Amino acid sequence: MFAELLCSGVALVLYVNTLGADFCYDDSRAIKTNQDLLSETPWTNIFYDDFWGTLLTHSGSHKSYRPLCTLSFRLNHAAGGLDPWGYHLVNVALHGAVTGLFTRLAHLLLGGGLWSLLAGLLFASHPIHTEAVAGVVGRADEGAALFFLLSLLCYIRYCNLRGNAGPLRLVAWFLGSLGCAAGSMLWKELGVTVLALSALYDICVLHRLKLRQVVMLLYKRNNVQLLLNVFLLAAWGAILLACRLYWMGNKPPNFSNSDNPAADSPFLLTRTLTFFYLPAINFWLLLCPITLSFDWSMDTLPLIKSLADWRNAHTLVFYMGFLLLAWFSVWKQPRTKGNKDSNGKAHLFTNGKNGNSNGHSYQNHQHVYNSCMTTHINSVQNGTKKLHESRTSLPTTENVVAFSLGLLAIPFLPATNLFFYVGFVIAERVLYIPSMGFCLLVAVGLRSMYVRLRKRPSRTLLVYCSAAVILLFSVKTVLRNRDWENEEMLYKSGISVNPAKAWGNLGNVLKSQGKMEEAEQAYRNALYYRSNMADMLYNLGLLLQESNKFSEALHYYKLAIGSRPTLASAYLNTGIILMNQGRLEESKRTFLTCADIPDENLKDPHAHKSSVTSCLYNLGKQLHEQGQQEEALSVFKQAMQKMPRQFAPQSLYNMMGEAYMRLNKLTEAEHWYRESLRAKPDHIPAHLTYGKLLAMTGQKSEAERYFLKAIQLDPTKGNCYMHYGQFLLEESRLLEAAEMAQKAARLDSEEFDVVFSAAHMLRQASLNVAAEKYYGQAASLRPNYPAALMNLGAILHLNGKLQQAEANYLRALRLKPDDAITQSNLRKLWNIMEKQGLKTTSP
Repeated sequence: MFAELLCSGVALVLYVNTLGADFCYDDSRAIKTNQDLLSETPWTNIFYDDFWGTLLTHSGSHKSYRPLCTLSFRLNHAAGGLDPWGYHLVNVALHGAVTGLFTRLAHLLLGGGLWSLLAGLLFASHPIHTEAVAGVVGRADEGAALFFLLSLLCYIRYCNLRGNAGPLRLVAWFLGSLGCAAGSMLWKELGVTVLALSALYDICVLHRLKLRQVVMLLYKRNNVQLLLNVFLLAAWGAILLACRLYWMGNKPPNFSNSDNPAADSPFLLTRTLTFFYLPAINFWLLLCPITLSFDWSMDTLPLIKSLADWRNAHTLVFYMGFLLLAWFSVWKQPRTKGNKDSNGKAHLFTNGKNGNSNGHSYQNHQHVYNSCMTTHINSVQNGTKKLHESRTSLPTTENVVAFSLGLLAIPFLPATNLFFYVGFVIAERVLYIPSMGFCLLVAVGLRSMYVRLRKRPSRTLLVYCSAAVILLFSVKTVLRNRDWENEEMLYKSGISVNPAKAWGNLGNVLKSQGKMEEAEQAYRNALYYRSNMADMLYNLGLLLQESNKFSEALHYYKLAIGSRPTLASAYLNTGIILMNQGRLEESKRTFLTCADIPDENLKDPHAHKSSVTSCLYNLGKQLHEQGQQEEALSVFKQAMQKMPRQFAPQSLYNMMGEAYMRLNKLTEAEHWYRESLRAKPDHIPAHLTYGKLLAMTGQKSEAERYFLKAIQLDPTKGNCYMHYGQFLLEESRLLEAAEMAQKAARLDSEEFDVVFSAAHMLRQASLNVAAEKYYGQAASLRPNYPAALMNLGAILHLNGKLQQAEANYLRALRLKPDDAITQSNLRKLWNIMEKQGLKTTSP
């Protein structure tokens, strides 16, 4: 128990610096924007949606069914909202628990001494775990590992009790193993592989069978109990996988070619060589975790396209080493004489007290091992003798190596693209469970070296070297945790590995910090490495749009659409720019094109539906402003049908109310204004429009209450004062109206509509000097808007500034030559100027 507690404590200490970290990378989508975490979402949705909150049967679903992990996120959210501290605390606690259970497993395989402690410390400190522990979404791997080990330990206990306990007790432990296996799969898909590991333990560790003996067992069917156990494990695994496949709609997920470029290659040789190379790279990350990255997609690992590629040598060395170890553990027969490392070291460290503590007693136990093996083989052959020897003594090196290889390889199989394509090239968190096999291999290898070394200094040096490796791993882990402190540090750390993805994500972070120039450069850096990234093209276009560089923004939006024709958000912003530029037919076509894009096979269908709904909203708003109210209402209703549940509908409902109000359908208008306020009680536009409706229907005091409430909600918003001023003007409260108008113009001095309306109200209140000021300000905001120039000319005309009035009338007529009001005003002005003897430009 001491070793388990010590290793758990080390694991907790090494990751304590992650408790102050923020949400990073995939955490945003899995937690911050996942509707399944919200209290208003039925908790049962967790069992029908994937890990990211998309309906599991949807064609765009990731198909990652991890309801227990999502449920843990929901509990976190209920306890502390979106405070990252609580989420990280649970992750660190889970890692400590998994480390303790793994150390217990190592104790059962290696004995309670130095080597099980070494395996536990290696697991606790391995830097490959930083993504799984420091990244909140890595909890899926931790939870799966926890139930994986519980299932395995339950099965080991069941095996040890066979023949020594009653049937109810045996059934309880066996069912506990099966139940934990199901739980592990509900944390993450690879958890189901624990059933194969349980079978491997029974065959290779408990029964200590070699490959030939397994074949003979299947042929002669001597050990019925073993065959029955393996069959039950396999049957339960098949049931779980069948249910899993059915629940996700019997369809595999679809991934973009950038997620897994090799899967998209049309050449069999390229796919084969690259997929064979990936396990070798993953093993290298376990062996030497110097270079780590938050993302290994895109061109991080170039495809292997020919046999001449030097990386094939790495693949060959890896598989040769793996097969040699496998041959040693499951094929090679143990020697009966002169074998210096069969089981002595196991007995030496069974309880830390057996024989001499320096390891010189291992030869004294050789005859014990030989007799055990003989008894064991005879037991398998006749199927009647109990396995007391294998239950009371520790497994041999060959047994542990066989089990360790299985623990390394079998949980990794789902990530190999062997059965189906996966959505990543390398994912460090996927190695969380396989790393247990690696740690056991290292520990048993060092134990074998220790036993073979005769001199005490050599053994001491080996122990010190092992301690040094653990220390180096610990330092690397603590330093790597700092990269996961926030997204800016994380993405900067990944530039050397995946520059395209890292620069692009860093651009998003810099933009959120208001560092627009640095963000723009980051986006351009990302596009330098990969020019066809639709997301980066869109993000750069969005930044340029927000910087009022509309022509450049349109260019990048079009490039983004060309790269990904289903990118609805690019259509949305393109349409908005075109609409604001007065290119109404183009904007209408753009919005309609966006509305027709299906949401099939999209990575984030919720975001797509939100963009489509926004496109329809803006199209309806455009039709509304053009006076086409029936058409606008039809579009608004279409938007409501396509609206996802996370879409905020208050603006849409408010615009429907305005359209009905223009049609003089006041009852319907009032209904939708109230719906808007019900969706968002502090929605200011709905307060203003509903106030106008109440004023129209004679409910003056109620209307004024809504206008004042809007001002109270945001006293810095000039538009609120403008609407209230208009109400006061209609009530003939001229001085109050003028005061509101001036407040509105001061607060929103850059908003043309506000300034222009304020000038109108001041003019109607006969405050012509103030009106002149704001008409002039409005004309400066839109120097090519004829109405602004005409009204400025009119107020100058009234204020006796005749020559300035003439200049503005003429400018207005150059922009709109057939405007009858401007022509009439100009003729009147010329008559006055002629009477006063002033020079005019009259023909």
